[in-house]
Amino acid sequence: MDPVDSADAAWDFAGPVGLAGLGGALIGYRDVGGAGLDLRAAGASSITIVIGFGEQPVRVDDAFGHRALDGFVVGLPAAAMRIRSDRAECVELRLSPIRAYSLLGVAPTELGRGVVALEDVWGARARRLRERLAEAETWDARFGLTKAFLAQCDRDTRTPDPEVLAGWHRILATHGRVRIGSIAESVGWSHKRLLTRFEAQIGLTPKRTAMLVRFRHAVDGLLAGRSAAAVAADGGYTDQAHLARDVALFAARTPGLLAAHYQPDIARYRYRAWGNFFQDRR
Repeated sequence: MDPVDSADAAWDFAGPVGLAGLGGALIGYRDVGGAGLDLRAAGASSITIVIGFGEQPVRVDDAFGHRALDGFVVGLPAAAMRIRSDRAECVELRLSPIRAYSLLGVAPTELGRGVVALEDVWGARARRLRERLAEAETWDARFGLTKAFLAQCDRDTRTPDPEVLAGWHRILATHGRVRIGSIAESVGWSHKRLLTRFEAQIGLTPKRTAMLVRFRHAVDGLLAGRSAAAVAADGGYTDQAHLARDVALFAARTPGLLAAHYQPDIARYRYRAWGNFFQDRR
């Protein structure tokens, strides 16, 4: 696989590559010029997994403090965080939360608001994967190793209820602009049952999930250069102040500062690579 073209030769990028049947995709990036990684990560409507395979750890400042890790998992409930490395070499995956349990072996609710160390999820297998990625010489080889590893982890023994899946897809299809009561009515469940089952199987309540999906759609508008007022109006927010509150909640920034933090090459590449991968394609 050829690296993605970049105006900055300090970074070696590759992907995205879809994960057939697993509801996700992966990318890769290596800091070959010593540019250093410094990202302000905001909430996303997917499970994010970062697998470092270089000699330098990734430093994470999240809801629980500062840690140096070789890899980590981030769930939907995550608060805004800062991710840094002096010489990042990583494979990064994004997975639909509907596959979180079968691939990670933990319920989405167990991921919490901060990052979870990769070895706390996959144990010694994570360390062996990192070693093999470090030995690989091409992105094709690294992606092949990662796909094979995921296939071995996949235990499709627990999947969300059909009603939860229907609610999840409807939230995605409407960019979060849907009444939760209408979802409950359409699947034939009480509001309370939908809330309980959805949170247990997706990781957030339906309302919070809709807020997060709407926020991610607003990010697309802000990064396209649209004004906060226009994004708020089109995104179903009551006003610009409402948009600003959600941006502060999921990104710990103002709309203007959020857009500014997507300027470094690594941030812009990750955004372009992921695009709308997790939007409903039906």
